[in-house]
Amino acid sequence: MHMSRGTRSAVMAVCATVLLATSACGDDQPEEATAQQVRLYGTDGNMSNSYADELGDRANLVDGMKGTIPLTPLPEAFKKRLLSVDPKLTGFLYAAEAYDAVVISALAAEVAGTTDPAAIAKQIVGVTNDGTRCGTVNQCLGLIRDGRDIEYRSVSITRAGFTDAGEPATASYATQHFDGQQLNDAKTEFVGAGDESAASSKRPPRGSTQSADAPLVFGGLLPKTGDLAIAYPPLAAGAALAIKEINAAGGVLGEEVVWVDGDDGTNPAIAKETVARHVDAGVHVIIGAGGSGISAAVLEDVVQAGRILFSPSNTAASLTDADDRGLYFRTAPPDGLQGRALADVILRDGPQKIAIVARKDSYGEGLQNIVRAELERAGFGGDKVRLLGYQPGEDANAAPIDFRDGAKEIKDFGADAILIIGFGESAAVVRALADANVPLAALGR
Repeated sequence: MHMSRGTRSAVMAVCATVLLATSACGDDQPEEATAQQVRLYGTDGNMSNSYADELGDRANLVDGMKGTIPLTPLPEAFKKRLLSVDPKLTGFLYAAEAYDAVVISALAAEVAGTTDPAAIAKQIVGVTNDGTRCGTVNQCLGLIRDGRDIEYRSVSITRAGFTDAGEPATASYATQHFDGQQLNDAKTEFVGAGDESAASSKRPPRGSTQSADAPLVFGGLLPKTGDLAIAYPPLAAGAALAIKEINAAGGVLGEEVVWVDGDDGTNPAIAKETVARHVDAGVHVIIGAGGSGISAAVLEDVVQAGRILFSPSNTAASLTDADDRGLYFRTAPPDGLQGRALADVILRDGPQKIAIVARKDSYGEGLQNIVRAELERAGFGGDKVRLLGYQPGEDANAAPIDFRDGAKEIKDFGADAILIIGFGESAAVVRALADANVPLAALGR
């Protein structure tokens, strides 16, 4: 069939108009190619290289994913010391915080002159503020033995000490990026948060003369199993390195400190059983739990037993005001600080609609609400943000979470940015999104 030049031009104009809406007019371009690509974001609980194992041959789905984690630029010398404890380490998330939780507890016991948990607890904030600054276990213990007040600074406690609530006044956050199936450390960006003036200025009571109740006994309450097991290796390595270096420096109160292993299972029931065993075994300081919700579940048991609970990785803001009788501490910063950093990372990419998916516990829902509030403060709220949640499994043997309905809701909502707040089960959320044909950015590469 022959058409005049004018007719051909008119048809082409109509075709171009229709093409924008339908990808038709003789071009069989698939619908996905014109769909808005959706960016994935994560948090400290799921920005991990474990996706390669969790997603298998679909691990490329996280290509381009970004997220924030509490992280200071770790000195290479510290990484080498960690690797001497666990040569198989592939990441260092919360290793520094675990190391510092153990060290700070040991220094506080040396100052207190006793292994009594109540006396140790009264010195924990003080050893991070208003004294002679020291940065190694050997140096700090030496100063204490010489009768000097100390101000401990190390790998995770760098700019300021603890607040009156027993948590860091300042923090460093890292924005991490996935390239393919792995995090690309070369792209990591660091930003500071918090206020140095928030550090405590209270003077702790003077410690007693050394008593004969050593050794100081630590008990692990770390996620060897469960949804947060991806974080266990660096947490365990950090604690083990601290124990090793404390004992190399002469121990505490003249005796080597002791470590009693224990699993929190990322499960309140398992964690409670571990706490009970630690209490029976005479543990003074419990290091953990891994997840904020687990610590919240066991805190009453720990407090009633008169023990210290010191977590390297709890970030839920609600724990700042927990009824802990002065026995709960953490080296991880509260999510009020992370929420601001995370909202900024997302907004810099210029999204139009954001879906925030969170596990239903104190960590997930707490951080979800903080990020939502930060987005609203930046003028991005109302119908531009959709909150969704899921119930995590009770234990490691539970069936994978079913997020099919949530994935469909996100697709219908038209989100072009999805923040997933969770632990190892986040891989199931990513799979569900891909199965619902949500056009993840990785699929368009």
